[in-house]
Amino acid sequence: MKTNCRNHGTTILKAIYVLATLLLAIGILTACNTESSKKDAQKATQATSESTAEQSVYPLTINDEVGNDVTLTAKPTKIFAPVMEDSLLALGVKPTMQWSNGVKPQLYLQDQLQGVPEISFASGPPSAEAIMANKPDLIILPNSFYVENGTYEKYAKIAPTYVFNNAASDLEGSIKVLGQLLDEPDKAEQALQSYQEKVDAAKTKLAPTTKGKKVALIRFNAKGMFFMTDEYFSGYVLTHELGFEQSSLVKNGAFEVSLEILPELDADYIFLINDGNLGDEFINELKDSKIWQSTAAFKNNQVFETSEDYWLNGGIHAQGKVIEDVLEFLAP
Repeated sequence: MKTNCRNHGTTILKAIYVLATLLLAIGILTACNTESSKKDAQKATQATSESTAEQSVYPLTINDEVGNDVTLTAKPTKIFAPVMEDSLLALGVKPTMQWSNGVKPQLYLQDQLQGVPEISFASGPPSAEAIMANKPDLIILPNSFYVENGTYEKYAKIAPTYVFNNAASDLEGSIKVLGQLLDEPDKAEQALQSYQEKVDAAKTKLAPTTKGKKVALIRFNAKGMFFMTDEYFSGYVLTHELGFEQSSLVKNGAFEVSLEILPELDADYIFLINDGNLGDEFINELKDSKIWQSTAAFKNNQVFETSEDYWLNGGIHAQGKVIEDVLEFLAP
């Protein structure tokens, strides 16, 4: 009986010893795994930091289109780019302020620019003090006019300032530059690709309508009536994107419209653009004219009144909406 008790006790001691050994091994293994995980996490964090440092394009120095060096020490977050809000939004970037003519901003963009303060250009470029109030860390100017009138020198003292020669005449190039400045090259390429797909689809659909056909755009403002060329805005879209030909009259340099030259207008389709209703007097004069009513486009019901809001603007959104209008007018 005593022998059995001894054996039983020995068995219990062995079990306790095995259990203790097992628990110790588990503890050591857990500690090792924890330490290994910490080291792995530290390595991953270090690798991420090194990768981010390697991939960062900043500090970045770019020579702008009028010959000035623009240096950005870090990715800009507060950008002022008057009349280029359209292109910024194409990259998913909201400006710190938005252009206004003193009466209204660009209405076609307001679904994306709600809450962005307006700054008036009614009396020309705003003062440096007005720009400084919003503390931009990058200023982008759409054309060289800002250099010629002395505005660039004032704005460049506020923040790095990039000047395009004429962004409106080179949408693709200006979008790519913005992608470079903001370190968003992929978004720039994606925006351009989506726009090109829209152009290609519309051009194919309109091909039977555009073949051999000429267009003219007449812009009305407080000074009178003027032909728009195909170098920018909606004029560029109609000819370079959709395949229409520009009227010979416009091509030869007759940019101011008078009732007397209308019989020479060889346009199959005419688009009328009233700039903010400032040209009401002149557009009414045109419509009442017997000469106007005798033109082929008028007789064939191929005259269309458009929205000045985006027909007089450049950018992917504006030009995309022009394409939508033309499709609705000519291929509903």
